[in-house]
Amino acid sequence: MSALTVTFALLFYAATAVLVLGVGFKIALYARTPAPLKIATTPAPTTPGGVALRLTREVVFFESLFRSSKWTWLFGWMFHAGLLLVVLRHLRYFQQPVWTPVVWVQAIGTYAGFAMAAGLAGLWARRFFVDRVRYISTPSDHLHLALLLAIAGSGLAMRFVAHTDIVALKAFMLGLMRFNWQPLPADPVLLVHLTLVALLMIVFPISKLMHAPGLLFSPTRNQVDNPREARHLSAWAAALEK
Repeated sequence: MSALTVTFALLFYAATAVLVLGVGFKIALYARTPAPLKIATTPAPTTPGGVALRLTREVVFFESLFRSSKWTWLFGWMFHAGLLLVVLRHLRYFQQPVWTPVVWVQAIGTYAGFAMAAGLAGLWARRFFVDRVRYISTPSDHLHLALLLAIAGSGLAMRFVAHTDIVALKAFMLGLMRFNWQPLPADPVLLVHLTLVALLMIVFPISKLMHAPGLLFSPTRNQVDNPREARHLSAWAAALEK
């Protein structure tokens, strides 16, 4: 077994552990955080079913972002839709046999990487050219976008410029899942791509990228607008009254 294979196998085990445990910890923290006030953003739904529908529209269509900024919505939706298709396409490296829906998405998933990269470029450009956004942008905002764009760029380079041995790559990924390590191709672009992906997995739980699951715990989005019909009492306040 080569040192390269061992290094990347251990790297991905560590990155997966950090991602799963870190995201799980943050979600548990979000769930325990008290919401002492009714602060649903109006117009807000007045029933739990309406809240579920509102969250669905936010997750799928970015409804509030569309109302706020059409250009930001366009670039953001392009990136997230492209990312979803790219992730679905990459599932083939972890399945044997490959699920039929994953086979269907292969063709469009190939070119979804361009939509992903274009969306990221647009989101990054607004942090330079929109004054109010540039003012509040931090170095970490730029680094996150640069990391995601580098991942998209290196992935597209492997697909259209410097091809790699995808059969050997799939064997390596399946071997990681089955604890039966297989040799990893030593292609430079592939190694850069995998390193960047592992880095993303590690920084995800401690970055603003946690807005993905965090949206579901936002009290301005997940609360029923019924302060007149029912008194809102958070769990910690109810405990004090006993």
